[in-house]
Amino acid sequence: MLILMKQGATPDQIQAVMGLLETVGIRPVLQASPAATSILAPHASQALKADRLEPMEGVSRVVPITSPFKLASADAAPGRTIVDVRGVKVGGRDLALIAGPCGVESREQLFTVARYVAESGARLLRAGAYKPRTSPYAFQGMGPEALALLAEARREFDLGIVTEATEVETFEAVERVADLVQIGARNMQNFALLKRAGRSDKPVLLKRGTAATLEEWLYAAEYVLSEGNRNVILCERGIRTWSLHARNTLDVSVIPAAKALTHLPVLADPSHATGRRDLVIPCARAAVAAGADGLIVETHCQPSQALSDGPQALLPLDFLQMVGQVTAIRELLVKDHPGATFCF
Repeated sequence: MLILMKQGATPDQIQAVMGLLETVGIRPVLQASPAATSILAPHASQALKADRLEPMEGVSRVVPITSPFKLASADAAPGRTIVDVRGVKVGGRDLALIAGPCGVESREQLFTVARYVAESGARLLRAGAYKPRTSPYAFQGMGPEALALLAEARREFDLGIVTEATEVETFEAVERVADLVQIGARNMQNFALLKRAGRSDKPVLLKRGTAATLEEWLYAAEYVLSEGNRNVILCERGIRTWSLHARNTLDVSVIPAAKALTHLPVLADPSHATGRRDLVIPCARAAVAAGADGLIVETHCQPSQALSDGPQALLPLDFLQMVGQVTAIRELLVKDHPGATFCF
């Protein structure tokens, strides 16, 4: 249940409600926003009735959470969640742009891309240090060496770092460098990794699995949230269908569908969704028009020489063109939907 506190509720009144919940074995979560203060008690309906809470001083009303997603549900928060990633407000009115190569290949490659990503106005750099690949013989990433280069790129270009954690054993090394830890599509139901991400103090970008339903995706987010990490961002990256024209099929419809069910921000990855450079920009425009809070795209200074996913990486000029187009679409949507946070 969600316990909504009255405007002006005192700290003592808030603590009294939280204390009552704790006495019956419930771990409450205090949620404060400019508009309201609320207390989330995911399992309280089983142990404590609303008629015992509503008469308490400072309590406005108690809202039951009927959704199976006790923490990810839109009912579980007083408004949409905005995740702060090194100053970038993901889920706010501005479009969050994350860009960079599929993997770190060299200092020269990473720094060349980071330079034009920063000049575009994007403030988050993506690049893999560890790369889960379908073939065991494909480029698997540079590991610790890549993490050191990503840390250097952050200092040099003042960019936040987005990189993937592929296993529990190397998670600590990744979170020391990353400002946003990515859980990839192949690991969406790696429950040990999800729980470890939930114990991290770094925000988590959770990609949808290639054959996952919306419900399975939200349950995966629930694993992270239930361990205490409330800073989760969802990312649609395409699902596997019978189509042969693209690597995967970008499910544009899942973006507004997810935003109707959850308070979490939703991004789109048109690069992995299509696998084709010529389809990335049109699909990026479609995702933003559908309400995506941001994009994560691959760009490379020399895609023909990339060690992984070169065919889907945007050339520098194409990337700059995309930034201008999707930013204009977002500005138009925000203008037509004025409000504190942007949501269809």
